[in-house]
Amino acid sequence: MKNKLEEIRRERGITQEELADRLEVSRQTISSLENGRYNPSIMLAFKIAHFFNLSIEEIFFYEGE
Repeated sequence: MKNKLEEIRRERGITQEELADRLEVSRQTISSLENGRYNPSIMLAFKIAHFFNLSIEEIFFYEGE
């Protein structure tokens, strides 16, 4: 799964640490999401989308093989 989390976060002027604090996860989780090393749980995806006032599909997308 690909995502635009880093792009959106930077556009909004939010650090990884700030986002992690708001979502109650570690900064390492945010870093791993942004680098594609980790796919979020559905609950975390909803929390991220809600935080940015976007749909999940605007942040996360699947690029098939």
